[in-house]
Amino acid sequence: MHMGPKTLAKSTTKPKPAAKPALAAAGEAQSTTHFLAAIGHEVRKSRAKRGMTRRQLAQASLTSERYLAQIEGGAGNPSVSVLRAIAQALDLSAAALLPEAKARPAALERVVDLLAQVPPRELPGLAREIEARLARSAASDRARRVALIGLRGAGKSTLGRMLAQHLGWPFVELDRRVEDEYGASIPDLIEMAGTATFRRQERLALEHVIAEHEAAVITTAGGIVADPETYALLLRRTHTIWIKALPQEHMSRVMAQGDFRPMAQNRQAMADLVAILEARRADYGRAEAEVDTSGDTPEQSFAELLQSVRRLIGEGQP
Repeated sequence: MHMGPKTLAKSTTKPKPAAKPALAAAGEAQSTTHFLAAIGHEVRKSRAKRGMTRRQLAQASLTSERYLAQIEGGAGNPSVSVLRAIAQALDLSAAALLPEAKARPAALERVVDLLAQVPPRELPGLAREIEARLARSAASDRARRVALIGLRGAGKSTLGRMLAQHLGWPFVELDRRVEDEYGASIPDLIEMAGTATFRRQERLALEHVIAEHEAAVITTAGGIVADPETYALLLRRTHTIWIKALPQEHMSRVMAQGDFRPMAQNRQAMADLVAILEARRADYGRAEAEVDTSGDTPEQSFAELLQSVRRLIGEGQP
């Protein structure tokens, strides 16, 4: 069909308005890239927080390790089912891995909604009332229970035994309690039933220890902070102290003990250790006190720990 000059001019100039949609598409693509990168960050942080290697998470979620690496790097675009499988392997809701949709309990959502109705000038007083109520509750709930948290190799078991012997209190290793109650070692429990089951058993064991002992020194697995409910229970019902050390000291002590479980056959052991510490730092920091054992002898660290316990429980108690 013949096209006249005017028609031809119209046809050649018509595509120009498409420039605006192209810019919008570019912006949307950039937004998607940032969103996927944020998902990858959440997956990587959650994995590190639990002390899981990428291979372990890949196996637990039935996901290709290569694809999981792409997701963590922000290059993968996981389907809903893949994201759900990864979240389940981490004992999280799928929403917890979405940067724009953090899941919160219904009761907490209601509290937040109610707070939004409070005039700003009244919020400081309300915050003080909540803090006072929590303090009164904690004073009786914690009794004389001391819990030591932190990554393996910091010195929790050594210092815990020293403290329990000095105070004349029972010494409870929560992992050993889980093994006794479940009837299997921790590695076997996780292999047979999964990490989620282990965390449930850990919470149950902690509830039993709290019910049985008004006074006790309790040591926990480093990953207890990965379960919000269990960690909240620990903070509410014990005087929690973070036993910490430099990454290099963590690593050297673990290797000296011949215990290299999460890092076995992993060439990126130190990088993984640093990532785990960084992912858990904020949670460990919620403890009432902290003792840094870096460069100190057990006796020096114990003296600092005992000082912290006296300050938390009362000078006349220990």
